[in-house]
Amino acid sequence: MGNTTTGNSGGVQSVDRAITILEVLARRGEVGVTEVAAEFGVHKSTAFRLISTLEGHGLVEQTADRGKYRLGIGLLRLAGATTARLDVVQEARPICKGLAADTGETVNIAVLSESSALYLDQVAGSAAIQTHNWVGQHIPLHATSNGKVLLSGVPDDQLDEVLHELPAFTKLTVTKRSALRRELVQVREQGYALAIDELEEGLTAIAAPIRNAHGDVIASVSVSGPTFRLNDEKTEDVLPRLQEAAVEISHRLGWGHR
Repeated sequence: MGNTTTGNSGGVQSVDRAITILEVLARRGEVGVTEVAAEFGVHKSTAFRLISTLEGHGLVEQTADRGKYRLGIGLLRLAGATTARLDVVQEARPICKGLAADTGETVNIAVLSESSALYLDQVAGSAAIQTHNWVGQHIPLHATSNGKVLLSGVPDDQLDEVLHELPAFTKLTVTKRSALRRELVQVREQGYALAIDELEEGLTAIAAPIRNAHGDVIASVSVSGPTFRLNDEKTEDVLPRLQEAAVEISHRLGWGHR
């Protein structure tokens, strides 16, 4: 690439090469540093640095024949996470459709993604007009019902690793860690979380946990709508239906016994 390669483009090139190494390993099974160097037309030291970086992340590993490398178990971890998310969406989709039809409101599925809630799926109810599409978006944990449910599944001693800043989005957003921790205790006890005008004024959402076969909270399902429509009376009506849906999805993922 010559000496004109910038730091940024050089970094992109390294990523491209690293991905290509994984693809080569997937095709051939095993390769050595010399073969990788020949593949890219680079010095062996450059190839070794790329492979060492991948090895450090568990994406490749040395075989018994030293000098040879193969795909590492770190890829299984990444693939497993993706598969788990796909399983949640697949198993939850028909139930979410039923819940949206039953309540008339928008139903969302979310998972914990580092320090935010990642929305995986959404089904709009009949009452939802021009609803915002949250799929693929990262939403604050402390200001949403889905986020609070996901946080309720995080051990207390790990909360500070997940929670960073707690910015205010409205005057009702919980911004103090002590208050949020108290609320999470309540969420665990009652089995659901409620957020009224905390992320947006005029938006109310209620969420319940989705559990895997081990009982861990791996996702959340919520019903959301305008606060004027999702009032106290309707929330009381929606809550048992939401919790039933969450339990049904959890059963489909192996939790409990039918």
